[in-house]
Amino acid sequence: MEQSQGAYPPPTPPYRNGLESERERSLRTLTHVLYALYAVYWLTGGISVLIAIIINYVKRPDVVGTPYEVHFQWQIRTFWWSILGYAIGGVLIFALIGIPILWAVGIWMLYRIIKGWLYLYDNKPLLNPRGWF
Repeated sequence: MEQSQGAYPPPTPPYRNGLESERERSLRTLTHVLYALYAVYWLTGGISVLIAIIINYVKRPDVVGTPYEVHFQWQIRTFWWSILGYAIGGVLIFALIGIPILWAVGIWMLYRIIKGWLYLYDNKPLLNPRGWF
């Protein structure tokens, strides 16, 4: 499948000649931990997602140029679009349309967490971290 000129180039593979550097191994583990923090946010009342987004921004310079950069972009965009969706759903909850919006945002966020985490596990690149799906 060819990519157009405006598409994101796939990131470099996480393994070079079958060897992963200590730094990349550490960043890979961190990225797994961040996905886990995003995944359990329903159980923690949102505290874990706040911890995850702070870590995303603090460690963002460390992942530049690595295969994990796109995962950080994916996670950060998931957070901010979810916050917007939850805010809209929260405001519209009294009009009864807010409840389906909140459900849809929750399902969308869960989808993105699962997709990103599976791609990380399989060492597959997220080709468009700015996409909706």
